[in-house]
Amino acid sequence: MADTHTSGPLDGVRIIDLSTVVMGPYAAQILGDLGADVIKIESPTDTVRVGEYRNTPGMTPMHLNVNRNKRSVDLNLKDEAEHAQALKLIGTADVLITNMRPRALARLSLTYDDLAAANPGLVYAHAAGFRSDSDRADAAAYDETVQAASGLVDIANRTLGTPLYLPTILADKVSALTIVYSVLAALVHRDKAGHGQQIEIPMADTLITFNLIEHLAGHTFEPATGPTGYARSLSQHHRARRTKDGLAAVIPYNPQNYRDFFAAAGRPELTADPRVNGPVLNPADADDLSDLVDECTPALTTAEWAEVCVKHSIPMGPVLELDHSHEDPYVREGHLLDTVVHPTEGPVHTIGIPVRFSATPGSIRRLAPVPGQDTAEVLAELSATR
Repeated sequence: MADTHTSGPLDGVRIIDLSTVVMGPYAAQILGDLGADVIKIESPTDTVRVGEYRNTPGMTPMHLNVNRNKRSVDLNLKDEAEHAQALKLIGTADVLITNMRPRALARLSLTYDDLAAANPGLVYAHAAGFRSDSDRADAAAYDETVQAASGLVDIANRTLGTPLYLPTILADKVSALTIVYSVLAALVHRDKAGHGQQIEIPMADTLITFNLIEHLAGHTFEPATGPTGYARSLSQHHRARRTKDGLAAVIPYNPQNYRDFFAAAGRPELTADPRVNGPVLNPADADDLSDLVDECTPALTTAEWAEVCVKHSIPMGPVLELDHSHEDPYVREGHLLDTVVHPTEGPVHTIGIPVRFSATPGSIRRLAPVPGQDTAEVLAELSATR
């Protein structure tokens, strides 16, 4: 799988990944998928390398899923000689991505001001939990703390009566996507203006603005015209349905959808219900209608509902079971999971690239590296630039 050829729209762009855990590495991986030359300066304490592995210590599932299309360089930033090599490497870069805390960056002379003097074209993307000008600037931030700070825990508590964290590291992944589009915008600006800039991506700010799109609701207006919270999402009826043989998201959306749905479920008497025979649906009837849909969906299998819903343009989607995701036709046909042979780990499933470019497609050129495996290669290239 390893290939020194770079393809994709970011061919020729060099990224230094000086980040740990998921947010920064995932962002750097996406940029690598799009053709950038990504060099990861390894940290021996990166938590994605801690946990379950098959053959090689550190080659964990999380590491394999956020560090492909990168070369791994082992440099101890606290060692004077290796720190100097890191600085020279950053001097060759178009982009630096880091999630180190501000105090640590200052101690290591790795702030934007430290680096921009030698590399004025550098796009410096600093991701952290909170804004640098806030009283939380140096606070430790994890996905759970950001979910709490962003309102996600309040949303779960309103809906379920329990202050749950969402069962996915949403803050890390949404912030990673924010890093990606911010870096791309800064590269466009650099091409026009001739100089780089510093980008600050605070996770809390990213998630707060993300959540408020629909949940600001009536508080969008001043004075408020209603409460916060998007009622449809907060409803306890907002869930997938039980079919005869599984689960599906069956969502009649307008009066005609409901009438067609009830007819297909063998409940013709409900097609005459006045609640589904007006020009529009009354939001006050939403919960009662949802209960009726729950009663009806067990009448057919998921496949049968799929056929009915396509025929009548009723929004519907089967529930993907993660244990069987590699067998799902949509996943398989889109190459969203492929089986490949890793040089040290043997057969593994690798996650596909979801975006398609007609002229400059991205590619998976390298699978996630063993820590430090490319140190000699990268430092030899660095010496050759003298």
